[in-house]
Amino acid sequence: MAIRKKSDDVRINEKIRSRNVRLISAEGEQLGILPIEDALKQAREEGLDLVEVAPNSDPPVCRVMDYGKFRYEASKKVQEARKKTRGGQMKEIKLRPNTQDHDLGFKIKNLKSFLDKKHRVKVSVFFRGREMAFMQAGEDLLQRVAEDVSDVGTVDQPPSREARNRMTMVIVPK
Repeated sequence: MAIRKKSDDVRINEKIRSRNVRLISAEGEQLGILPIEDALKQAREEGLDLVEVAPNSDPPVCRVMDYGKFRYEASKKVQEARKKTRGGQMKEIKLRPNTQDHDLGFKIKNLKSFLDKKHRVKVSVFFRGREMAFMQAGEDLLQRVAEDVSDVGTVDQPPSREARNRMTMVIVPK
């Protein structure tokens, strides 16, 4: 029993190898078991393709449909499903514990625009040298950012040390 993974493996029109097929019309009604020549003739009269939808059954099931339109709609469904599962990209805002208010305002403005576009945002505070002695200042900074964006986003992952010199927090859109 062969398992098909690609839609390119679907047999259409003359590529169908069986002598007899169970035919389903474009409207979805079963037309019975017919020789392949009659099924192809019926599909051509309607200006559509004969597509093998269940090749492993006996006899194989074929459907009369517009194959190009079918593939287009299938790709759109896959694209839509991918868009929903992704849930937006992960963006990152990088800060330092001594970031000034004006710069922080710009970073928060950008963070809000990311959240408006339904992106998840990772806010990171980096420490260098003697700054590592003031980890509390980084945590306070992250709490301040969380309060400033509380109208458009919620904290998904609270502030935590990710590495020796880095503290992060993840914010998701409401």
